Amino acid sequence: MSHPHPELTLPPALPANGLRFVALGGLGEIGRNMAVLETRGRLLIIDCGVLFPEDHHPGVDLILPDFSYLDGRLDDVEAIVLTHGHEDHIGAVPFLLARKPDIPLIGSRLTLALVEAKLKEHRIRPYTLEVKEGQREQLGAFEVEFVAVNHSIPDALAVMVRTDAGTLLHTGDFKMDQLPLDGRITDLRAFARLGEEGVDLFLTDSTNADIPGFTAPERDISSAIDKVFRHAERRIVVACFSSHVHRVQQVLDAAEKAGRKVAMVGRSMVRNMGIAAELGYLHVPDGVLVDIKRLGDYPDSKIVLVCTGSQGEPMAALSRMANRDHRIDVGPGDTILLASSLIPGNENAVYRVINGLMRLGANVVHKGNAKVHVSGHAAAGELTYCYNIVKPRNVLPVHGEWRHMFANAELAVATGVPREQVLLAEDGVVVDLVDGVARIVGAIPAGYIYVDGSSVGGTDEAMLKDRRILRDEGFITCIVVIDAATGKIAAGPEITARGFAEDQEVFDQVIPRVEAAIISATEGGITDEHQLQQVIRRTVGSWVGGKIRRRPMIIPIVIEA
Repeated sequence: MSHPHPELTLPPALPANGLRFVALGGLGEIGRNMAVLETRGRLLIIDCGVLFPEDHHPGVDLILPDFSYLDGRLDDVEAIVLTHGHEDHIGAVPFLLARKPDIPLIGSRLTLALVEAKLKEHRIRPYTLEVKEGQREQLGAFEVEFVAVNHSIPDALAVMVRTDAGTLLHTGDFKMDQLPLDGRITDLRAFARLGEEGVDLFLTDSTNADIPGFTAPERDISSAIDKVFRHAERRIVVACFSSHVHRVQQVLDAAEKAGRKVAMVGRSMVRNMGIAAELGYLHVPDGVLVDIKRLGDYPDSKIVLVCTGSQGEPMAALSRMANRDHRIDVGPGDTILLASSLIPGNENAVYRVINGLMRLGANVVHKGNAKVHVSGHAAAGELTYCYNIVKPRNVLPVHGEWRHMFANAELAVATGVPREQVLLAEDGVVVDLVDGVARIVGAIPAGYIYVDGSSVGGTDEAMLKDRRILRDEGFITCIVVIDAATGKIAAGPEITARGFAEDQEVFDQVIPRVEAAIISATEGGITDEHQLQQVIRRTVGSWVGGKIRRRPMIIPIVIEA
């Protein structure tokens, strides 16, 4: 296997007979999926998604791919091809189109409907081309064919890209559910046909590559959901992704059997399910769906609420219910159903919400104690099957953390792909396909771009470090007034500390040290405010580190008077 190395430099010019692949996100992480293909000076983008922040990203709303690789080249982009409608694949589209609104968007009917709703909020009217499985489109230097794949959202597509430099097959997110709720299976016959034609570079979903066997069918959980509905005493609150049409369909069907009414909670849930129902992907039984404003017309034992928040998002409906900050007042007898898996990194937030709901008296049903969710991604058995029927010349695992991609790479080798032709790359690593052989040739910047309120890109790692210090270590201010004429201390030092268990009086112990340090500095000829601030910061920091064993943010203020 080829591994990226820190010493990788910027890539050389792409050969005239080459096809270049660069991931701006999605390799080494779950989310932020975005790939850029290049040949003959033209570009094709596959997906453009977001990554959701973790605990070490305080104040951050979303994380975007770094678009700087496309600076000065947006006119070279033929189109953005979207594999499916999940946020980690379409969520960053508005931010890219803000730079050039006329880049064509290509995707399935549901995918485009979901992204157009997002773009409407940004006041962007895109140019779109709706496609379906089996369709081929010539996009400049790229001929693209779309293949049906099964996932946890309808209308997902794999993408076969043909160029003069070679062929590339991108699975997108997929699994091989043989009994899907909508009857739309992954088209393995098409995969086999494309394998017979020849796939030079195979990009495969790695999310469940380290899980043996096959992913369970969606139908398997219907009985578990029915059981929850039969035994619930009062209200049922179901939390899932706002784009998980299949899961909401199962909830609607279970509610009809149990004689319950269903109300959608949350703007994104109402919007997305409205779109899915309007387009025929969600079949709402007559009389089951009601407006949340009419909940008072029904007894608690006849109510089902479907909301967001299955990943512990602090502003989502479920988290607010757990914090008693929502119009829905959860209490004893209520049943909460978390109908989703845990995205890596979200475990603590999810368990915090579960604990909060249980403390209020609710019964919480989740994947850990009942079979109420199945994954939307192919496990090792399915991936092995795909390698055997596609028989690719080169493999590049995508969509996963390093452990997932490594496991996926080992599966490819086990099926006979030469080890040197199985590439492990991370975001920003450049892979060139030339004469049927894929090689890592360099790397480009592909860092995180943070959306922080109305700011896009204004927040950086240094600012996040400051926020983490403020959150975890507290802060200390030290104010000193210096006589401008004599250079001596005229007032202070005055110490103020926040975020410490110790009493304020403890910090009086450092005042003599600060005084001595300032006197020593001024006698040594140091009079510059900035230099004196550094003296104070070092003195206070050294004392706090030794005495209290903390590393707070220290804000020294020197005033000349």
